[in-house]
Amino acid sequence: MATAAEWLAGARPRTLPAAAAPVAIGTGAAAQLDAFAWLPAVLALGVALALQVGVNYANDYSDGVRGTDVDRVGPLRLTASAAARPGQVKGAAFTAFGVAAILGLALCAVSGHWWLIAVGALSMLAAWYYTGGERPYGYAGLGEVGVFVFFGLVATLGTTYTQADRISWPAVLGAVGVGLIACALLMINNLRDIPTDVLAGKRTLAVRVGDHRARRLYALWLVVPVLLGLVCAIWNPWAFLVALLLLPTVLLVLPVLAGAQGRALVPVLAGTGLFELAYGILLGLGLAL
Repeated sequence: MATAAEWLAGARPRTLPAAAAPVAIGTGAAAQLDAFAWLPAVLALGVALALQVGVNYANDYSDGVRGTDVDRVGPLRLTASAAARPGQVKGAAFTAFGVAAILGLALCAVSGHWWLIAVGALSMLAAWYYTGGERPYGYAGLGEVGVFVFFGLVATLGTTYTQADRISWPAVLGAVGVGLIACALLMINNLRDIPTDVLAGKRTLAVRVGDHRARRLYALWLVVPVLLGLVCAIWNPWAFLVALLLLPTVLLVLPVLAGAQGRALVPVLAGTGLFELAYGILLGLGLAL
């Protein structure tokens, strides 16, 4: 039976910034519209975090039963390592989805936008079928599309909308920016796993475009969000806080473009998660001030 520490590792806490960052930006954009509301913000954060944990356990389960994670480099995988039974991991995934659903219903009640239930349902379906089902879209190279839409556009703009009842150009630019960083986080993870994914028949975008192009896409998906954040200074000069990420951008991109592989990419993965969180905090704060 898996220990509490192993369950925590299986939840992949390093990926949680991908959930928190868009909520921070969406809340900052709402504040820029003089519409900040703490309860919808907290509920949106809870939904995002629960969905992220759910998709992490769902991926652990689905990849584990397919044998994709047998020779994986990186953090513990509960199913593949046999630390927990597949059914337990699947149950953990649906428990997290259940928490997200409850918080999402509360968010709909508080904001009055009940049509967002459909958006929440699509988010959970996208989370499960990323690696689940007979034809997971993550195995077809479409994982970045799902991440960009749901952990970029939906999470950010949904947060703004549930507080302000409308969206703004800074919210849109921030949503695109944080969505691209989320794609970069997935790309660096899949870049590390190209050798094992090829053997397992997992055709991620990194596998499809190849090592060389995958590294350049990663670099592009870090640089463009910083530029988009700077463009937000048109509406609020404090958005220039994002310029603080120029040096971290260089520090993350250099080893990737230099050809770092395998375990050498693990610190880059962790750094990209922190980069996304910093982007969310700086841009969100810059819009709110």
